[in-house]
Amino acid sequence: MRYAGASALLALLVGAATAAVGSLAAWLVVMHRFPGRDVFAWALALPLAAPAFALAYAYADLFDVAGSLRIWMRSVAGFDLPFQMRSLPGAAFVLTCAFYPYVYLAMRAAFVNQPVHAVEAARLLGCSQAEAFFRIALPLARPALAAGVALAVMETLADYGAVQFLAVQTLTTGVVRAWFVFGSLASAAQFALPLMATAALLLWIERWGRAERGFESPNARWRPLPVTALTGWRAWAATGFCLTLLLVALLLPVGWLAAAFLKVTPDWPRLLTAARNSLTLGLAGAVVTVALASALALGAARRPMLARLASLGYATPGAVMAIGLLGPAALVWRMAPGAAQGFGAGLLMLIYAYAARLMAAALEPIDAGLSKVTPSMVQAARSLGRGELGAAGAVQLPMARGALFTAGLVVFIDVLKELPATLILRPFNFDTLAVIADNYARDERLANAGWPSLLIVLIALPAVAWLTHKVAASRPGAPA
Repeated sequence: MRYAGASALLALLVGAATAAVGSLAAWLVVMHRFPGRDVFAWALALPLAAPAFALAYAYADLFDVAGSLRIWMRSVAGFDLPFQMRSLPGAAFVLTCAFYPYVYLAMRAAFVNQPVHAVEAARLLGCSQAEAFFRIALPLARPALAAGVALAVMETLADYGAVQFLAVQTLTTGVVRAWFVFGSLASAAQFALPLMATAALLLWIERWGRAERGFESPNARWRPLPVTALTGWRAWAATGFCLTLLLVALLLPVGWLAAAFLKVTPDWPRLLTAARNSLTLGLAGAVVTVALASALALGAARRPMLARLASLGYATPGAVMAIGLLGPAALVWRMAPGAAQGFGAGLLMLIYAYAARLMAAALEPIDAGLSKVTPSMVQAARSLGRGELGAAGAVQLPMARGALFTAGLVVFIDVLKELPATLILRPFNFDTLAVIADNYARDERLANAGWPSLLIVLIALPAVAWLTHKVAASRPGAPA
């Protein structure tokens, strides 16, 4: 119960904080003009490139160094910092910084695509900007808010590296500990079952949010959104909020890690090998996941239940997925000794775990891309002698290539940051950047952990920037 209570409280704190921060940031950059707004519009999504465990390393080290400052504040200034970083509130702060971009991107897409006439009608009826937000824009974007918060909370429940380092015992840390310390699949399953039930409920909420996102009138004319120019203290307050959010979620922790790792000499051969392994797994996981998701999306009309079942993997934390694969692997090994062992078998299991868990993340953009292909296009290809696969290869997949690329980037980013599944299933002597960072952090060598953490951020940043651009261009009539 202690693990479940900590997980529930952590999920509640992160869900509430990401909802508030992400929604306000999205509303400011979409509907207002203020100093730095064009930069913040894409920069506020960049913390998605930073693994949560990297932020935990940076803030834990920062608070440890600030120990003397805490003593001075208590003795001279008469007050203390509101919480210790290595605690549940500290973990909630770190995970909010890492996962608010899920809400920000979902709400930004909802605000960008909202009909102009709804906001204009509210203003004509005497609503202020704040009243228009709470009474019109936020209710219209409620499904996107539910979806974004559900994704953030699912990632919170699945996180292992940050909460383990910050000494917060959640269900995910219980799963990993039951396996690594006690070697007990039964104990791991006891922790995994409530975690999977909660995550499945969140996935249903996320699905409901996506299914109900079409509140706008189908006959509405799509015109440029009315942007309010903020002046005076309101403009600088908006700039200050966005700058503070970007500072605490990315610039401060990344800058602290950079300052720390410059003091140590990196083990370049090990780092380069780990970077190659991370890129290999990321690319392989993206290709396999997109290929399987494309096959499911093409056949979803005939087998909708299959696509829904495949999407349940996103509700399964990486640690649970990895533990679940060990049982079948052991059975195969008993039936055919040596078949489930070896370097290649370990990599195949790891890539399968990535694909199974991230299938829903790839399926959503691919479904959206294939929805642009009308039945008449497919029928024309079939009338010219193409079979089902030929029509898909000649018409459907080429027209959805942008969605395929977007899906691949989403999977690639998640694989780069994945830690628990990689820790459990990786072959011996096959380290990724995330694994190396975790190993250094366990030894409290945070300066060394900064190098692999920063490499993950640098590799993932271009992909996050592309995804941000896609959100900005999603409004009908927007420039390509």
